Amino acid sequence: MEKKRRTNQSNQKGFTLIELMVVIVILGILAGLIIPRIMGRPEEAKQLKAKMQIESLETALKLYKLDNGLYPETEQGIEALIEQPESGTIPKKWKKGGYLEKGKLPKDPWGNDFVYLSPGVHGDYDLISYGADGVPGGEDKNKDINSWEIE
Repeated sequence: MEKKRRTNQSNQKGFTLIELMVVIVILGILAGLIIPRIMGRPEEAKQLKAKMQIESLETALKLYKLDNGLYPETEQGIEALIEQPESGTIPKKWKKGGYLEKGKLPKDPWGNDFVYLSPGVHGDYDLISYGADGVPGGEDKNKDINSWEIE
């Protein structure tokens, strides 16, 4: 009798069909709850990246002003952070090498140029990313990212 019991125990080393079905149902429920949340995250990440890029550009603009006493003019654009302006008010103490570490202007996460106005409508300057559609206005993924709205 003892020998027969050991044989039965050694043959029962797998999962039953019901156990497998329960695991599959649980995984299905989890996937149904998690996947919709993950799918919306890429656009949130791009918006966050745009905000971080604007903050970085703002830091460079402040350094520019610290050296030169004023922000670049709209006509000079934020290109003045990487190349010394040759028109408008020429900065006298422009930093050799520019004000951005890599020596080039970043594009926003959607591949568009940032819009720069100085003097700005909302302060000394305005920096704007027009979002995924690249045009002013919009909501959700097309929402504009504005320097004056970043906290």
